[in-house]
Amino acid sequence: MQDWITKTPTRDEAGAVERLERDPASRKRFLRMMGGAGAATAFATFLAACGSGSDSGSGSGSGSDNGGQPSAGAPAANPAGGAAATREGSPDPRVGTTDLEIVGYALTLEQLETAFYADVVESGLFRGADLDMIEQFGEHEREHRETLEATVEMLGGDVPKAPKTKFPLESPGSVLRLAAEVENVGAAAYLGQANRIRSEEVLAAALSIHSVEARHAATLNALVGLPPEPQGSFAVPASMEEVLTGVQRFIVS
Repeated sequence: MQDWITKTPTRDEAGAVERLERDPASRKRFLRMMGGAGAATAFATFLAACGSGSDSGSGSGSGSDNGGQPSAGAPAANPAGGAAATREGSPDPRVGTTDLEIVGYALTLEQLETAFYADVVESGLFRGADLDMIEQFGEHEREHRETLEATVEMLGGDVPKAPKTKFPLESPGSVLRLAAEVENVGAAAYLGQANRIRSEEVLAAALSIHSVEARHAATLNALVGLPPEPQGSFAVPASMEEVLTGVQRFIVS
């Protein structure tokens, strides 16, 4: 599986978040979806990371007049990479992909990551600070999974059963390398779907989760001797097909 660079959201990626900041009704739905009071702190942190401020007249940088949404055929805000870029060319990359499908896809990844960290904890390979870190990352993934399960229900879908998984847990070093790979793929997966999402609440939630996945990846990259952003200055997105093909080796049924 290919290593993917990680990168926290930039202001260009945060148009939906800025609109949520201005719209109390949308913000309320977002906070409810993300889990109440704890989400308020995460949301404030994410706004700060995105550089949200009073100069909102610039919108998302798309140059459109339709509420900050890019017009059909509009070029990506950042042609070199970032959340606006995908590997699947289309005048409007959202066409043919519903928010429910995207959230279901993300949920599958979070189910895999939750299972992975639970298996690592149970393996007994780690102690002390390393175990504390793994447990914390696993808790983050569990919260992501629960948020996405609630989002699937909010969108009118049925929460899919988590697949049965098996991960190669042979040594502390190999597990940390696998964890770095998994987290880099997770960050790239969210990046690859960001410009396909129509709902501002779902987009804000996805970008919030992406930023945590990216931090996990950067931490693990450092532990295994990789640079925090191994592919350069811009995050490289991964398509749904690439990601699902890559994680298939961990799914046994």
